[in-house]
Amino acid sequence: MVDFGSTLKKLRLQENLTQQELANRLGVTKSVVSYYELQERYPSPEILTKLASVFHVTTDYLLGLEQTEAVDLAGLDEEDIITVKRLISSLRAKNKQKQ
Repeated sequence: MVDFGSTLKKLRLQENLTQQELANRLGVTKSVVSYYELQERYPSPEILTKLASVFHVTTDYLLGLEQTEAVDLAGLDEEDIITVKRLISSLRAKNKQKQ
């Protein structure tokens, strides 16, 4: 579990969640979330799955086995998906020009 704690903290902060808010979503205490972020404890498979669901990432991403963060398109209609893909392409082109 390479750098699991840092990944978890990064995702939590990106979602503007406190440790207590995340703990409530997971059904654990705030101190358990703190232990995860400090890498003093690791989540059970059940909690790992809940974390992936909360942050819309894969468990492999959380565990550091996958380096790319996926974008969850669930719940979007076809037009929205096309718009998201165009935005991603536009941002990649912009960043490529900066290099």
